[in-house]
Amino acid sequence: MSVRYIPVQWNRNKWLYDGVLVAAVTLYIALFLYLGPALAEHSKPVDTQVWRARAFGTCAFLMLSVILAIGPLARLDSRFLPLLYNRRHFGVMTFAVASAHAMFVLDWYFAFSRTPKLEALLGSNTDFSHLVGFPFETLGIVALLAMAVMAFTSHDFWLNFLGPKLWKMLHFAVYIGYVTAVGHLTLGAWFDQGTLGLGLLLFGAAGAVALLHLLAGLKERRIAANHAMSDDDGWVPVCAPGEIPDKRGRIVVLSSEERVAVFRDGITIAAVANACAHQNGPLGEGKIVGGCITCPWHGFGYRMRDGRSPPPFTEMIPTYRLRLSDDMLYVHQTANPPGTDQEPITLEEAPA
Repeated sequence: MSVRYIPVQWNRNKWLYDGVLVAAVTLYIALFLYLGPALAEHSKPVDTQVWRARAFGTCAFLMLSVILAIGPLARLDSRFLPLLYNRRHFGVMTFAVASAHAMFVLDWYFAFSRTPKLEALLGSNTDFSHLVGFPFETLGIVALLAMAVMAFTSHDFWLNFLGPKLWKMLHFAVYIGYVTAVGHLTLGAWFDQGTLGLGLLLFGAAGAVALLHLLAGLKERRIAANHAMSDDDGWVPVCAPGEIPDKRGRIVVLSSEERVAVFRDGITIAAVANACAHQNGPLGEGKIVGGCITCPWHGFGYRMRDGRSPPPFTEMIPTYRLRLSDDMLYVHQTANPPGTDQEPITLEEAPA
């Protein structure tokens, strides 16, 4: 995988990831359509088309909540890192489910309108001055558009065309989509129905997403505050070589904004910048695969010695000098230019 667009083939993990997603979505919608009418708190039966719209709508909201929870979960516990792989597939599928919800709504409520369905939807309520009766449909459209932008630009072609920074900023629209989705459900379904189940789903999911982001932010703040101190020559203590697991790394915080990833591959130890050139993923939380440091977010790989991606890829990250003294590793706080060949530390034998 690369910032430069080169087609990436499907593999077993992608098929498994998408297969689990499809199975989970199918199971949720099936259970909703089967159990929903029986558990409903309505005095009169509700049409099947309405139940379908509700099933797909709540499913899309839950999927969007999970997407936003994956990031902070992975920061809090590395066991959630595999969920980050192919998360863009999750986003595309969420957009598809949300689009199905929108289609069911338009086909049911505006099927016999004399004006085009979308025009009828937008013109049915234009009173934005009151909370009760607010045109929540507009919020739903904004949420759907935000998901559409992310889905249609999820391919690496757009990452290459727009550049990593702009592409990442564009995909922050997921937060706009989520806030408007919460408003859409609150001012629409919740104000109309106010059922316990819907309340638990809506406010429970939104609260969990907010709490996870808060906890992850506090953890990052604590890490940044506990940065290592350098000596007069700029050398920062890391740890003993044996404290770095084989094929893994140790993150050293140099300042609130700069971190180094020190990796060990057998008897070889090298240091590179912790930020991946793709989306600033934490390389130190990844592992060495095929001789390359591999980012845990999207699988970008870099050679330990020079911080370069293997050909034909061209990404580069800075390297750092290391020294070993009295069984203690030290890294120099000054980074080498990206792609600089730096002689690694070679131990006499692998640590136990």
